[in-house]
Amino acid sequence: MDTVADFLTRIRNAGNAGHEKVDIPSSKLRKGIAEVLKGEGYIRNFKVVEDGRQGMMRVYLKTTKTGEPVIQKLMRVSRPGRRVYVKAKAIPKVRSGYGLAILSTSQGVMSGSTATEKSLGGEYLAKVW
Repeated sequence: MDTVADFLTRIRNAGNAGHEKVDIPSSKLRKGIAEVLKGEGYIRNFKVVEDGRQGMMRVYLKTTKTGEPVIQKLMRVSRPGRRVYVKAKAIPKVRSGYGLAILSTSQGVMSGSTATEKSLGGEYLAKVW
């Protein structure tokens, strides 16, 4: 099962349904993606709730003043059947710079702009706008 796609789908569905928060099973990769989304202003916050096993991550979604979700679209790019890797100079701009590319690099999960600044390439996990 593709855990990153499941993570993105749960966030997308909760936002479209108008929920304020969503609970998702936790992992290091999912925490990294949530950190990037929080840092770029796509979610309000997240916290890990320990349950004695894997742990659950509670993601607090952000909405506009009219109540619409800030995240209009979440798309998985690299998937288990077709991995997509990009070099530092080839990191694409999402929606002409208005979106966000999420990469998994040797220094952790980060946004495309941060990876470009650090001259790092990696696996192109997802794009958000």
